[in-house]
Amino acid sequence: MRAVIVAAAVAFIISLFGTPVAIRVFTALKAGQPIRSIGLASNQGKKGTPTMGGVVFIVATVFAYVAGHIALTTLPERQIAQEGPTMTALVLLGLFVFCGAVGFFDDFLKVRKRNSDGLSAKGKLLGQAIVSAGFGIAALYVPSTNGQTVASEHISLIRDISWLDVGKVGAVMVIVFVVTAMSNGVNLTDGLDGLATGASILVLGAYALIGFWQYRHWCADDAYGRVNDYCYQVRDPLEIAIIAAAAAAACVGFLWWNTSPARIFMGDVGALGLGGLIGGLAVVTRTTLLSIMIGGLFVIITTTWVIQIVSFRTTGRRVFRMVPLHHHFELAGWSEVNIVVRFWIVAGVCVAVGLGLFYSDFLAVVG
Repeated sequence: MRAVIVAAAVAFIISLFGTPVAIRVFTALKAGQPIRSIGLASNQGKKGTPTMGGVVFIVATVFAYVAGHIALTTLPERQIAQEGPTMTALVLLGLFVFCGAVGFFDDFLKVRKRNSDGLSAKGKLLGQAIVSAGFGIAALYVPSTNGQTVASEHISLIRDISWLDVGKVGAVMVIVFVVTAMSNGVNLTDGLDGLATGASILVLGAYALIGFWQYRHWCADDAYGRVNDYCYQVRDPLEIAIIAAAAAAACVGFLWWNTSPARIFMGDVGALGLGGLIGGLAVVTRTTLLSIMIGGLFVIITTTWVIQIVSFRTTGRRVFRMVPLHHHFELAGWSEVNIVVRFWIVAGVCVAVGLGLFYSDFLAVVG
């Protein structure tokens, strides 16, 4: 537990004090956020606000993981920890960094061209697919120190579903879909000051709790797994908790500067990175289908976006005034702060229900 706290504290401090530095740097580089001329008039005042702030919490999370891992190797938990980074950590941090890199390239093109046209939709999807496929292969084909792979060949809900074995190729395809879908879901949610950041904090916090709970009831723990039938067959759950807690804390530090009116935007580098990490956390904790509930706000916003696109292309009619969904409520007269807080409430309810389902499964097995 102390390793998780150390990682969270380091991430929060780096992000809180590093974000003002990033604001000054990106302002000096004239890396302002371009705003579409056809967008909402209320958003035109945000033009020029520095973007790419997601770099701060990505860097903070990586450094915090190192600090947490060092703390881990000096604590009693060391008996089930390894000296270097685990394959689980490499997969999760790799998704975070490289999905963020795809977003960084998109942001860079937007800033350079001085308009909102960065990577094409196909180019962005291709980049996300390549990154998620690469790390899916690593998670399934490269075993950890005890011979167990990071990811599973089964579709999972709260644990692996034994009869849903899709094989390694099928599992890689599932990982690509989950990571890409979640990455784009967070990206679509990132449209109002603090909205995606706050929702991500809630989801990452949930996965920190899940990872730590799995660690406390871990099959690899000689003091627990050998005498219980309801342990969790996952790799390195304490490392999962460290990374999720560090990312959540880093987002808290960033949110201090990102609330309305935001002094810096996370940009696609932050949104795609966070979504990639959340998708990866769903895979490594064996909660792939449960992530639909835990990340419910992202799923809702993505689903309404798809409904709007399909409806307009097939019937020429719009179901919503504007998508993503938060812009629909802006046009309905809601203030930005009201939308953000209410969407956070929705995200919190989804997280609470997801955690409730996770714990109820444990109670059902124990009972």
